[in-house]
Amino acid sequence: MEETSREAVATAVQRVAGMLQRSDQLDKVEQYRRREARKKASVEARLKAAIQSQLDGVRTGLTQLHSALLDVKDIQGSLADVSKDWRQSINTIENLKDVKDAVVQHSQLASAVENLKNIFSVPEIVTETRELIEQAELLQAHRKLMELECSRDDLMYEQYRMDSKNTSDMNLISNYFEDVQGLSDELAKQLWMVLQRSMVTVRRDPTMLVSVVRIIEREEKIDRRMVDRKKQTGFIPPGRPKRWKDKMFEVLEGTVSTRIEGTQSVTREADKMWLVRLLEITRKYVLDDLIVVKNLMVQCFPPHYNTFNRFFSLYHNAVSIRVTELASEDLEANEIVSLLTWVLNTYKSVEMMGHPELRSECDINQLEPLLPQHVVDDLLSKYVKTFTSNITGWLRKALETDKKDWQKETEPEADQDGYYQTTLPAIVFQMFEQNLQVAAQIDGDFKEQVLKLCLKQMNTFLIRYREEAMAYKEEHLRDRQLPQCYVQYMIAIINNCQTFKESINSLKRKYSQSSEPTDSDAAIERTLNEVAKEGCQFLLDEVFLDLEHHLNELLTRKWLTGSHAVDTICVTVEDYFNDFNKIKKPFNQEMTSEALRRVVVEYIKAVMQKRITFKNADERREGAERMIKEADQFKFLFRKLAAGEDTDRLCGAIAAIAEVFKLTDPTLLFLEVTTLVSKYPDIREEHIQALLAVRGDASREMRQMIIGTLSENKVSYSGVTQPIFKDITVPTITMTTMTTMTSMATAKLLK
Repeated sequence: MEETSREAVATAVQRVAGMLQRSDQLDKVEQYRRREARKKASVEARLKAAIQSQLDGVRTGLTQLHSALLDVKDIQGSLADVSKDWRQSINTIENLKDVKDAVVQHSQLASAVENLKNIFSVPEIVTETRELIEQAELLQAHRKLMELECSRDDLMYEQYRMDSKNTSDMNLISNYFEDVQGLSDELAKQLWMVLQRSMVTVRRDPTMLVSVVRIIEREEKIDRRMVDRKKQTGFIPPGRPKRWKDKMFEVLEGTVSTRIEGTQSVTREADKMWLVRLLEITRKYVLDDLIVVKNLMVQCFPPHYNTFNRFFSLYHNAVSIRVTELASEDLEANEIVSLLTWVLNTYKSVEMMGHPELRSECDINQLEPLLPQHVVDDLLSKYVKTFTSNITGWLRKALETDKKDWQKETEPEADQDGYYQTTLPAIVFQMFEQNLQVAAQIDGDFKEQVLKLCLKQMNTFLIRYREEAMAYKEEHLRDRQLPQCYVQYMIAIINNCQTFKESINSLKRKYSQSSEPTDSDAAIERTLNEVAKEGCQFLLDEVFLDLEHHLNELLTRKWLTGSHAVDTICVTVEDYFNDFNKIKKPFNQEMTSEALRRVVVEYIKAVMQKRITFKNADERREGAERMIKEADQFKFLFRKLAAGEDTDRLCGAIAAIAEVFKLTDPTLLFLEVTTLVSKYPDIREEHIQALLAVRGDASREMRQMIIGTLSENKVSYSGVTQPIFKDITVPTITMTTMTTMTSMATAKLLK
């Protein structure tokens, strides 16, 4: 209290200090005192009123508690009196058992009287109901059936209430109404038949389907009522609950499954396209049926059945089961493709589940896959394995067919540009194209996989192709008269390499998403180039086999006295190149350049072999002029054949050697040789020695001086241009060779 008083005094002092902060406020002290006095009086009056109100409430509560205590005592007394009266009346209640039995019996009799008419008319109603069922008057038949079941169930219920253990009376009632259960089964059978033919029924007579649904809904209500009564009384009529609604959905599911399973009309033995036909029939049936469900059947079922989605799921599940069964069969490669294409593409396309008429009712993206991913992977793996085996056989067979063509006595066909070719590239890439088109229908990644597999098989095939081309050449060398069209078919083999390149690039552009070259691409490119270049080499070998005799005449005494070897060489080369013009670019140009180089190299080899040694200046001049003339012949020929920019340089090597021979002043020989070396820096010392030996007038000291000086001032070879002298060897005369030559000369003299 003291603390409260202190706080009150402090608050008052603070308020007074706030009121009297200025001197002019002292005049209002009396006014402040009166105002505070009024506030104090008002507060005290409110406190008194509140305390008085609390006291009145407490007084009233005590009065009510006192009254309640008196009432409790009165009730306690009344309960005691009731308990006393109840104990006294127990014996009286037991004496009323007969009255109770009479009441129950009266209730049963009342129920029997009420159903007496129905009881006596049961046989008649049964007959009428059966006739109505046979006449397909299902609603009326069901009404009659409900009357019969109601009479039976009421009687059995009353008997159950009276004496639930009296089975004899229950059996009596059950036997009397035994035909009712048979009628129920017959009606159910009719309902299931209508539901099994629901797709046809809804088109012809939708009211029949509506009647079936109404009957099933009625039975569902009766089932629920009977189940509820069982919870209360423990009694349920025989045959309840019927659960016809569940059975209806089972029948519809079975109908859908049967419709899907019944689409297979033929087998593989009867028709190789059996699977395609089966899938197309399935697609048509499913689409037609779902459109019927959407437009007609939905209106025959209550909205809460969610009819369309239910049928949509039924068809999806049935199709999934069917395609899973098909996937487990031993399918061929084309059948695997047909199945996967249908499952992965057709099924969700606008041709089937994604059809515009169905799209508004369902979301196809929510559908589960028809086949599990592991099944799809197994099928793809099986297809790849089969495809690999098949394509290996196809390629082998195609190559064998092409090899048979190589032996023909007629030239191969030419394309629109006149280039020789065989049908091999077209056959191979037609096979690849067909399989890639099929793979593209399945999946983009699978298409890439098949393309890689095709390219891998292509590389293996080209290695075999190269081996067969070499064997073809070896066979020809054993008898150059056979095959008759060896040159033409070797040209076709070379052209096929270019066709293969173009076809591979076309396939990659069309079926590959990646433009980056792979190891397989590089291997194929390398093998094709090798086959083509080897083919060109084989053809040039063929040319130089025919030229061998004439090349051996070069730079001999016969040549010097007027041989026509070079004329024959030019005519022969030109004749061959009339056929070689049918080689595709770039191989034809490369081949022409290589032919020129080999002609020049063989010519220079003839010089280096020292088949002739000029005896005097006239022979050197005559030989040199002949060499220059023949170099011009080669130049003219190969310009005509479009050998390329290197023609002048290669033919110029012959002319440059001729200039060394033509020089009349031996003292200038060093300068001429130096000029030759500067033009053709790949020339070696042994080449210079051979040239000087053929010239015939260079002394040993001069040869040593020229070689020594050239060695000191050796010109470096940059390797920018293709070398000429690099692969030309100069034969050395051994003791064995000298002995052989001496023997040959002696034998000649003896003759």
